[in-house]
Amino acid sequence: MAHSIGPMEFVRAAWLGLRRESSSSLHAMGLASLMQSGSNAQGTLDYALDDPYQPDGAQGDAICDGRFSLAGDQLIARDGTDIWDMLTPSRAFAEQLHEHGWLRDVIAAPAHDGKTEARRLVDTWIERHGRWNSFVWSAPVMSSRILNWLRSGEDLLGETGEPDDAILRRRSLLVRQARHLLKTLPLAEDGRVRLRATIAVTATGLCLPRQANLQRAGLAALASEVARQILPDGGHVSRAPQATTEALIDLQGLVDIAEMANIPVPTEISRAINRLRPMVRFFQMADGGLAGFHGGGEFDKAAVEGTLTRADEPIKPFGFAPHSGYHRTEAGGATVLFDVGDAPRGALSTEAHASALAIEFCTPGGRLVVNCGWHDAQTSDWREAVRATAAHSTLVLGEVSSSKILSGGWKRDLLGARLVAPAGQVSARRNEGEMGIWLEGSQEGYRERYGLSHRRRIFLAADGGDLRGEDALFRPVTDGPPEDIEVRWPFAIRFHLHPSVKASLSRDNMSALLVQPNGDGWRFRTDGGPIALERSVYLAAGAPPQRATQIVIHGDAEPFGAGDRPPNRVRWAFQRLGRIGGAVGGIE
Repeated sequence: MAHSIGPMEFVRAAWLGLRRESSSSLHAMGLASLMQSGSNAQGTLDYALDDPYQPDGAQGDAICDGRFSLAGDQLIARDGTDIWDMLTPSRAFAEQLHEHGWLRDVIAAPAHDGKTEARRLVDTWIERHGRWNSFVWSAPVMSSRILNWLRSGEDLLGETGEPDDAILRRRSLLVRQARHLLKTLPLAEDGRVRLRATIAVTATGLCLPRQANLQRAGLAALASEVARQILPDGGHVSRAPQATTEALIDLQGLVDIAEMANIPVPTEISRAINRLRPMVRFFQMADGGLAGFHGGGEFDKAAVEGTLTRADEPIKPFGFAPHSGYHRTEAGGATVLFDVGDAPRGALSTEAHASALAIEFCTPGGRLVVNCGWHDAQTSDWREAVRATAAHSTLVLGEVSSSKILSGGWKRDLLGARLVAPAGQVSARRNEGEMGIWLEGSQEGYRERYGLSHRRRIFLAADGGDLRGEDALFRPVTDGPPEDIEVRWPFAIRFHLHPSVKASLSRDNMSALLVQPNGDGWRFRTDGGPIALERSVYLAAGAPPQRATQIVIHGDAEPFGAGDRPPNRVRWAFQRLGRIGGAVGGIE
């Protein structure tokens, strides 16, 4: 049965929207500011958050010259025009501009006095937006900005030889933002935004002197959020590898400060970190980056590795994350990630992807099979397209997605771009043996519309050189016979290849030769009829989008059967050949 959006969800969303609007009106009139006490941000900066992310010095030099490249667009401030006085090309650009994530790049600019320019940009921002602005002071933008200020540390908030009033103005505004964020936490978007907001509040209370109230309130709110949002297997409720990793990085940085300040941290937070570490390792591919599922991409590889190496002993990945809904298997340097989880529900699904039974496959030669993925450096034009099932390495039936993205209109305006998917959509099994590991998953995303369920079986050989799979479309026996036995439903099984992989078809179009950058060769074969090489795009590594290729098996499914024979059953395999151009291992 399809998951429907109940009346209470609309009521809750409308009520939350009304509360946000009321809060916005109150602050716009300045009433809330009158009721606030002073910021009390005297004294030195006690601590700065560690910044694990790698700065881009070239990007920093460009910003110092007035060229901002954010969210796939560019804005150039010329002839003394201040960036804060210019119209931004998109909402996503504006969000990243006001989040100040570029501060680390500017501070690291090799050809400029980046520290001075970073302080100037922040000071001019304070002049324009330091009082209040509904967009600039919204929870997702402000929480990121607070953390980016704290990660800039002494370079922005410390004793830098500037006039004392400039330093105190930044510290005071930092505290005011954190206090505002604390007051409006119940209005923040559920999931990643609310978790980061509580971390930002707590970090401000820990890093600046005489902020015990922020500290206590932040830690209490954070303990509640991590208990609710970090799953028992260590994943984040959004099911996104990137969200899981960001949570670990943010929480670890906060706990480091608490330990230096000799301030006890609630056990919920330390337990969450202990669960997050192996889950991040679970999502890490052989090249050091993350698998590209549910709104994330490869991420900052140095930040991932640096966070994992903080553990007292090496972290070994496990095989099945039942609460997050993923299988992982690895052998001979090859790794497979298999999405076997239900789509997130409600507000948590606004960035989720319709990726049921999608895989990613990484070999010693690099990433081979991927999903199109996402990266915040991309333009928002791509955002909805890459959430569709067709942008993932899985089966697509009838050219529609296994989970529907809420279409435009008042419902989407009220609820956001949520996924609407069947309840209890995906199930999974695992069997390990001496020859290799079998994984299996099934999903019901097409059952109501087409009367067919999708089952995928995967086998990875013990040497990592043979990945076999089977996709089957079957009609559950409990549904009885179909109304029209003559109808045929078109399907496509897609395998998106990493942009670095070169692919060529065999003469009979029944197989393809795949060559990785290091010269490793793989043969793709299927019994499902002719295959095609079609265009694809890869967004997970950052802007601009990279051209790529996808292997596609097209077929027409019958509306009945158990999925145990063609055309409703398609078998396929990726088999390692060896070095192309050298001694090639043969497969008959």
